[in-house]
Formats: sequence, C-alpha cells, structure tokens
Amino acid sequence: MTQKIKEDQAEAEATQTEDNLSSASEQQAESNQTDAKDDVQQAEAAEHEDEQQEDLKDQLLRVLAENENLRKRTQRDLAAAKKYGALGLARDLLSSIDNLESAIALIPEEKADMDETLKNILIGVEMTGRELVSVLERHQISKIMPEGEKFDYNFHQAMFEGPTDDVPQGMVVQVVQPGYVLHDRLLRPAMVGVSKPTDGGSSQEQ
Repeated sequence: MTQKIKEDQAEAEATQTEDNLSSASEQQAESNQTDAKDDVQQAEAAEHEDEQQEDLKDQLLRVLAENENLRKRTQRDLAAAKKYGALGLARDLLSSIDNLESAIALIPEEKADMDETLKNILIGVEMTGRELVSVLERHQISKIMPEGEKFDYNFHQAMFEGPTDDVPQGMVVQVVQPGYVLHDRLLRPAMVGVSKPTDGGSSQEQ
C-alpha cells in the first residue's frame, strides 16, 4: 500500500513537472513573441522617424531655396527700380526738352546789339539748356542722333524715304526728331529719314 502511494506521488510529481515545463515553455514562447512584436514596432517607429526627418529636411531645403530665390528677385527688382525709376518722368520731359532745344537753336550767336534785358534772357535760356544736358548725362539719359548710321528699327522710326545714290540703301539721311535712351532702355525712338536708291540708281543696278 505504501509502495502504491509512493508511485502515485511520483507520478503526480512527474505530471506536475511536465505541466510546469509546458507552462514555462508557453510563457517563453509568449515572451519571445512579445519581444518580436516589440522589435517590429521599434523598427517601424525608427523607420517612421527617419521618414519624418527626411520630410522635414526636404521642407527645410525647399524653404531655403525659395528664400534665396526671393532674395535674388528682390535684389533684381530693387536694382531695376533704381536704374529705371525715372523712366516715366524722363518720357514726360522729352517734349519740354525738344521745345527748349528748338528755342536755343533760334538764338543768334551775336547778341552785342541786343537789348540788355533780352540778351540776359537768351543767355539764361542757353545756360538752362547746358545745365539740362548735364543733368541728363548724370542720370544716364542719352540722345540718339543717328544721321549717317544704318537704320536700326530698335532705336529708329522711319518717317520717310529719301532717294539718293550718295549713300547705301537703308542709311539714316536726316534726323527729324532725336530719340533718347535711359541706360539701355528706349525712351523714344529717333524719327528719321532713310535712304533709298533713285530710279536711275535702280536702273543701273538692274
């Protein structure tokens, strides 16, 4: 009887040991699965963090590039505004400049016999004309007087054609009205007459 009890106890202990081993194995497997899940989650989190950093880096580079483009564009606009800011005013003054130059052209060189008051007025007009020329040059406003030059549609406007065999065809033979440029920008084209062959010249060429 005692032997039977011992055998039963041994069998129960063996069963208990197997159960304990099985439970421990299951716990270990669960722990391994949990660790594996944690590793996967950590890897995904790290990958997501890397993607966020790359996105932030791209956004920063785009912002820096846009700021640089804006800075350059602003500098160009400021330079253009400084260079051509007087464009409208200069164009509005051209008619007054023409009138003043026409008046100066009519002033006789010899003024000794003139009334003193009139002479002083004319001298003042001439001085004003010289000062105006100085101001225009100081602001890079240049006159276009292309007589004897080849016609250039960028700076000249043909008012008529003059038949002549003295110069090649397409040359400026007369300036009706001078043109003006501000730096390299046209304010007004020069109004000109352009040469063309005479009928006799055309016949000889043919």
